[in-house]
Amino acid sequence: MEKVSVLASGGLDSSVLIAKLADGAEVYPIYVRCGFKWEDAELAVLRLFVHALGNPNVRRATILSVPTAALYGDHWSVTGASVPAADEPDENTYLPGRNILLISLAAIWCSTHGVSRIAIGSLGGNPFPDATPDFFDNFGRILSMGLGHNILVEAPLRGLHKEDLIRQFKDLPLQLTLTCMAPLGSIHCGQCNKCFERQQAFHKAGILDRTTYLG
Repeated sequence: MEKVSVLASGGLDSSVLIAKLADGAEVYPIYVRCGFKWEDAELAVLRLFVHALGNPNVRRATILSVPTAALYGDHWSVTGASVPAADEPDENTYLPGRNILLISLAAIWCSTHGVSRIAIGSLGGNPFPDATPDFFDNFGRILSMGLGHNILVEAPLRGLHKEDLIRQFKDLPLQLTLTCMAPLGSIHCGQCNKCFERQQAFHKAGILDRTTYLG
C-alpha cells in the first residue's frame, strides 16, 4: 500500500483529507509545533478525530517542532492578542511562510521514512502565495533536489470549498475538528475569523453544525 504523509492541524480540512486518503493509502499524519497559541487544542482534537475514525490505515501522528518566536515576534498567532475577528478579511489571518516551514519539515521526515508524498489540505480560493498549485509543484521539485529523495507535494482538496467538503463528508465526525484561532481548551471561541468561516460553511452546505462555540 502506498504511503502518504498528511500535514495535519486538527482542522476540518486536513482531518477530512486524512480520512479521504486512508481509503486507499497508508496515512502518516504530521503535526508541526511552531509555538502558536492554539497548538495544544489542535493536537487534542486531532487525536480524538483519528481515534473516532478507527481506520487502521491511519498511523499515530508524528509531532515535529520548529521554534518561530524569533520569526513572528509579537504576532497575534504567538501572543493570542488581537486575533482577527469575524468581520476582518482573510488576508489578516496570513502567517508568512507557514506552509514553507510545515512542508520542509515534513519532507525531511519523509526522506528518512521512505515516504514520497506530502498532502496538504489547501482548499479552493486560498489566496496566499505559499498555497498555490505552482508553489506546491515547484517546492516539491526543490525539496527533491535538496534531499536526494523524490517528494511530491499535493493538495487533493484544492478544487473544493469548505462547504463542498462538509457536504461530501458529512458522515465523518466533523465536530471533532478545530477551526479556531482562540480556542478555550478544545472549544471554539465563536468570535474569530476562522470560527465565522466554519459557521458560514456549514450554513451554505445545509448541514447541521454540531460544533460547540463559546459565543
